[in-house]
Amino acid sequence: MRAGYLWRNSSNPWLTRLRTAWDTRDRAVFPAARSDLGGLSVSYSGLAEGLAYTLDFTELRREDGAHGAERVMAQLTGRGLKSPARLPDTDITIVGTSAARARRLPTAASLVIPMRVHFVIDFDADDDAGSARRRISKREREQFNRDSRRHDWRWGPVRDPEWFDVFYDRFYRPTMFNRHGNRERTETKDVSYECLFRTGRMFALYEDGEPVGGALCHWDRTTATLTLRLLGVLDGAQEHYDHGAFKAVYHFLIGWSADHGVRRLDFQGTEPFLSKGTYQWKRRFGTRVVLPPNHFGSKRLWLQVRRDTPEVRDFLVANPVLAEAADGVLEAVYFHDAGRPARTDYSAKSPGVERIRMIDLDVFLAAVPQGSTGATAQDSTEGALA
Repeated sequence: MRAGYLWRNSSNPWLTRLRTAWDTRDRAVFPAARSDLGGLSVSYSGLAEGLAYTLDFTELRREDGAHGAERVMAQLTGRGLKSPARLPDTDITIVGTSAARARRLPTAASLVIPMRVHFVIDFDADDDAGSARRRISKREREQFNRDSRRHDWRWGPVRDPEWFDVFYDRFYRPTMFNRHGNRERTETKDVSYECLFRTGRMFALYEDGEPVGGALCHWDRTTATLTLRLLGVLDGAQEHYDHGAFKAVYHFLIGWSADHGVRRLDFQGTEPFLSKGTYQWKRRFGTRVVLPPNHFGSKRLWLQVRRDTPEVRDFLVANPVLAEAADGVLEAVYFHDAGRPARTDYSAKSPGVERIRMIDLDVFLAAVPQGSTGATAQDSTEGALA
């Protein structure tokens, strides 16, 4: 159990290098999925985690509430991922692999993107709750202060195993299901107890004396890093979002960490799309954007546009991304053309994002053929193991 948890989450450099090498080896077999939805075909091939973290996101951003994506699944070997000709022939092609392999793929009409990013707060020795909270955006602080006046919130650590059971069953799981439905990604109860509760930090948020929210964090004594792993509100109920209890957990964690010797608070992360709501509101807590400390830190997405269509342009403009520049730094990439202004309302303003890059689609797609692959062009994915 512990070995599996470390394999998934450890920040030990030796273990993360070993996992990345194992996960992206030539003989490994990977999913190769084609997704057609909203007049746009997107394929994802490579590391299995990308089906949930990446392909699901592209589908959510294309859904209209009436139609679901049509997926065609196949397989490719790690060796096959090296050859773009073997990948599913779609309007947009995405490959999840190691950073080194992604950087060796063609650069035409393409980007190298982190698979995930984390949001962290670093504390100085003289920080306290007050100084730490001043890093939070003014709008966020004011909303929290208003909510605090309306609700008699109290916050503190809890070590009672009975609270763990209640938290996991009544707070964490309902919250994950209500937020993500069938796309939820959860830690099992046994692993959560053994690898998080026993050695980590657990907290409860009380309103009028009754628990309405909670958090379970991993604690790394060596680096004094507190990592938020499980979070939930009672029964996952919308009222606790509306009342501000869900966000209050983040505010209280920041204050507690500053007062109790935490040197880094890691809120974990999200997909590197600026249009994702999680990205936008986590950056408001005064966080710094970093590559994940676990194996995801050495994994990347290679995204290439293969067809120039109105739907492709709409998608790229509507979903600016964080990309890895040639010099290795993170930059925010905004697409635009004469009829589609850049969506700079999706702000990238955060420490860790070194610069903003504006890309004219007419230039980016100059050598890309026009016209979609069409929903029936599936023979490139069927039986594609190679």
